[in-house]
Amino acid sequence: MATRRDLLTVGSAALVTALTPAPARAAPPADPFTLGVASGDPLPEGVVLWTRLAPHPLEPTGGLPRADYQVRWQVAEDEGFTRVVKDGVTVAAAAYGHSVHVDVRGLRPAHDYFYRFRTDRHISPAGRTRTTPARTARPERLRFAIASCQNYTNGWFTALRHLAAEDLDVLFFLGDYIYEGAVDAVGGDRNDRSLRLPDTFELAADTLDLYRMRYALYRTDPDLQAAHAAVPWALTWDDHEVEDDYAAAVPRGGGPPADFLVHRANAYRAYWENQPLRRPRQPAGPDMPLHRRLCFGDLAHAYVLDTRQYRTDQACDGRMVSVCAQRDEPGRTLLGPGQRTWLLNGMAHGGARWNLLAQQVMMAECRYGGAAGRLDMDKWDGYPADRAAILGAAARVPGTVVLTGDIHFNYAADLRTDFSRPDLPPVGVELVGTSLTSGGDGADVVPKLQQQQRYSPHLRFTNGQRGYVRCELTRDMLRADFRVLPHVTRPGSPITTRASFVSERARPGLVAA
Repeated sequence: MATRRDLLTVGSAALVTALTPAPARAAPPADPFTLGVASGDPLPEGVVLWTRLAPHPLEPTGGLPRADYQVRWQVAEDEGFTRVVKDGVTVAAAAYGHSVHVDVRGLRPAHDYFYRFRTDRHISPAGRTRTTPARTARPERLRFAIASCQNYTNGWFTALRHLAAEDLDVLFFLGDYIYEGAVDAVGGDRNDRSLRLPDTFELAADTLDLYRMRYALYRTDPDLQAAHAAVPWALTWDDHEVEDDYAAAVPRGGGPPADFLVHRANAYRAYWENQPLRRPRQPAGPDMPLHRRLCFGDLAHAYVLDTRQYRTDQACDGRMVSVCAQRDEPGRTLLGPGQRTWLLNGMAHGGARWNLLAQQVMMAECRYGGAAGRLDMDKWDGYPADRAAILGAAARVPGTVVLTGDIHFNYAADLRTDFSRPDLPPVGVELVGTSLTSGGDGADVVPKLQQQQRYSPHLRFTNGQRGYVRCELTRDMLRADFRVLPHVTRPGSPITTRASFVSERARPGLVAA
């Protein structure tokens, strides 16, 4: 009798082997652009365009047979597509969930473009994207936002509708794009009465089909589609794209590591299929090279990091503890040696005025329960050697800004080489963005956050509402606006700016604006 592991291994082999494309069919049976369009990872001369054909998105194959489809694409300088500058034909392959990734080149730097797709009579919605400044350019400003943690079952994606209206150059999405757990028939706490989801959504995602269906559910949301269509995204994952709090090949839910690597391969494959990522990021089984650098002239280099795939397992069984000798053991790493060396070299020799570290888990020390309280071993607190190396580099090169998600709270933090020494000057700053929906409505004032601030002078601001952080960089100054919503468990929430901070490049440290 075949075991579950045998079946999973067979599935993994199929998923990592490129299938020979069948002759491309002319037309899907119904409108296939139900999941919208997206762009990402902008360059001075190009950008990645994405869509996925799925006329019936909540079915395992999106409602399409196992056949390939021709898809035309266009890039224009105007919304009416009267000035088309690039176009071509690609294939939406069944082997890749009928996803489309077009790496457009030959565009002008620092320029807005519109794009769309077509297959037979079906035309996609149009998206808007923006290339980055030329590599030798000296831009005066960069406008971006950070967002993360959009649990479909916890609320409406209203924050993304507001984000789509912001005039941004790029959005950094910092993980937990999907959540792997069960979804009930009406969408959980968001309670969309128009939904009647198939029973398969009550299963936690672990197979390729289940992950594809989970991404399809999220991408049917019109507010998420609007945000993708409005601005190019630079994405990284955290844990829920695979499994809560996993570490490299170690699952938190237990079981053999070999089985978990099959699970991880399915998750990574579905992630690549459903995001605007270039083909060199395509996974090979359970491995996917996600960390990369985006350059905005000499103003900023953004290092998009991966703190899951290469980390040492969490110290002290991943518990929150006051003392954990294991976290100081030699060789423990959050980034992995290769990624850490790449980042440190880039910070030291990149030559940008600002280094943006777009990553997942909180870097500043964050104690729970007072001055001698507990530390979370899943965060940088559990990996002090890697943190010391990064902050040591920041002390030598001005302009370090750490951009963080994961924790479902807003924090503004000064970064010091020794958090027990409030007299030391900051070497950089960290902006921790709250969740888009995860955790439900939240609250402005959270007692445990107030306690953290009281005992941790490097924490300049805390807040427990939902939303995102909007930022503007000039050559000498960072400004961050914490944008929050009063509720997400019902649609239509307004948005306000809860707090704003600035930090100088030459003298880092967050000051209320």
